Amino acid sequence: MTKNKTLPTITDTEQLVQTRFFAVEQLALTFSNGEKRLYERMKGGGRGAVMVVPFKDPETVYLVREYCAGTHSYELGFPKGLIDPGELAEESANRELKEEIGYGAKAFEHIQQVMLAPAFFNAKMDIFIANQLYPEQLVGDEPEPLELVEWPIADYHALLAQPDFNEARSIAALMLVVDRLRGANE
Repeated sequence: MTKNKTLPTITDTEQLVQTRFFAVEQLALTFSNGEKRLYERMKGGGRGAVMVVPFKDPETVYLVREYCAGTHSYELGFPKGLIDPGELAEESANRELKEEIGYGAKAFEHIQQVMLAPAFFNAKMDIFIANQLYPEQLVGDEPEPLELVEWPIADYHALLAQPDFNEARSIAALMLVVDRLRGANE
């Protein structure tokens, strides 16, 4: 049960840092009990992002292994990317598939919208299942070709045990899709 809480009042904002992808801003807040605090948050572009769980066939999903600067490692995960200006989330999902795995999809199912660290970041990501894949390649922004990895969805426990399958959004997407598939089979 959720209690109705009064949001704190933002009394001032100050941009502390600006990069190509986000800004860090400081918020001066006054809470309903009179307490005042300074909070910092990363402010994204507000367009959102997508992650796609593409099914090669009913038993097999595609993942990509790509370089991640934050951990300076290669990580295994599902295709993902920012929604471009003027794009719908599903259009972005299809574009990202074409850029990252060389396939488009004829059918998409929206699974859920998730947030990454909402205490510090206003980023939202829409998760999709993609089916009925067809070959089509678009040039993406990756500096090197991504490694395409096939994985049997029934063996998702082994995927969770992979040392390079660590990204929380990919893990959440996997579990949401597994739950969706279980519900479809009941």
